[in-house]
Amino acid sequence: MKTTKYQYRFLARIVIEAKTPLAVGSGDNNVLTDALVATDANGLPYISGTSIAGVVRSMIGDEQLVNKVFGFQKKKDGEGSKIIFTEAKLLNENSEVIDGLHILDDKKDEFLKEYHNLPIRQHTKINHRGTTADRAKFDEQVVYAGSRFCFEMEMVAENDAENKTNFEKALEQIFKSSFRIGGGTRSGFGEIDVVEIKESILNLAEPKQLQLYLEKSSNLQDSAKWTGWQENKKETIDDKQWTEYILNLKADDFLMFGSGFGDEDVDAVPVKEKRVKWTNGKGEIKEEVVLIPGTSVKGAIAHRTAFYYNKLNNRFAGEQGDNEPKVGTQNEAVVTLFGKEGESTTDQKRGNVIISDVFANKALQEKIFDHVAIDRFTGGAVDGALFNEKAIYAKDETFTIRILVKKSVLDDKDKNIKEAFENALRDICKGLLPLGGAVNKGYGMFSGTITCEGKTLNLEEVKQ
Repeated sequence: MKTTKYQYRFLARIVIEAKTPLAVGSGDNNVLTDALVATDANGLPYISGTSIAGVVRSMIGDEQLVNKVFGFQKKKDGEGSKIIFTEAKLLNENSEVIDGLHILDDKKDEFLKEYHNLPIRQHTKINHRGTTADRAKFDEQVVYAGSRFCFEMEMVAENDAENKTNFEKALEQIFKSSFRIGGGTRSGFGEIDVVEIKESILNLAEPKQLQLYLEKSSNLQDSAKWTGWQENKKETIDDKQWTEYILNLKADDFLMFGSGFGDEDVDAVPVKEKRVKWTNGKGEIKEEVVLIPGTSVKGAIAHRTAFYYNKLNNRFAGEQGDNEPKVGTQNEAVVTLFGKEGESTTDQKRGNVIISDVFANKALQEKIFDHVAIDRFTGGAVDGALFNEKAIYAKDETFTIRILVKKSVLDDKDKNIKEAFENALRDICKGLLPLGGAVNKGYGMFSGTITCEGKTLNLEEVKQ
């Protein structure tokens, strides 16, 4: 029997902040929502170590490196994983990690109590006709944008040269611009920012370093005081596998991104969510602000991309056979860019476009609009057809939407995919593709510019 002595330890302590809401699901539901977030023994949201490890492993890409770090099993041959990820635990308003049992104090824990009443995001799948698909409404619980979590990584090694490089490559994935955690990562959720990182390398053959290692606590809050940590600073890394499009938009007038709910005043209100703001290490959960859900942007772009792809391939309404327009998941460009669902893994395809949720920079004014359906014959109101809604007055307010697209898709032999996608983005910036709901009433119009890899796209350069 072979015994391996792992003499070295590579450690990292990382604090991350959710730039957009997180949907790290528990697999459970209740009477209020279809999908609950994972919570710890204190009822507070957390991120499992397997969730972090799975994303890091998949992003490394190099199978040989993955096998060295995460282990492998091939018939009778195999190795165990050399790397360990702890759970990522929530930070309170004082940047303290809540690890271990914590009894909430009604007077002192106002910040943490907010996490017992998390936002619920409504989703409705829209078909190619612009109406709700059958049995396609669901909701899910999400964690506030701005929430901070802390976790640690540790890797064992026989030597410090090659393995230090391997550990750094694993760590590097968390700093990539495409790194996302949890569910809905292609539809607005899961974008993170690294707030703090500390590292340590120990040679356990040296008595002092061995003693230092033994003194380190497994509790994430107590571990913050460990003297073995060394401050480090790393910048976000532009992922070479992705192309970034930035839409700098200015609202023309009213916006309506519906929440799926009404209130005591109206039948329909815009979607708003609270988020955590940090100042000098102090956290505060701010009042609700308007947001543009990534799902709303994604749906509009996917639908318009299908239109342009059909046009570029000479597919028009009324045609038959190869010239018949293809919509939804039948459209090649939509499937390639945005993926598709399926009853089996062979039918499913993951999307190659990442769109993040966008929050308004400040509180925006609201206006109530009353509506009534008019009978075309009598000119009177249709019985029971009176309703109203709150719309957001956002004239001249600016929003920045960042979209990541896999370069392998843009470099595809079928150049019409890229052309159709960019034409859809151009339409948003020219006010030809409104976003959100009630667009037939004039809501959701924008004007703006598009930059791709630092270069401004010509809005009029549309291939016919």
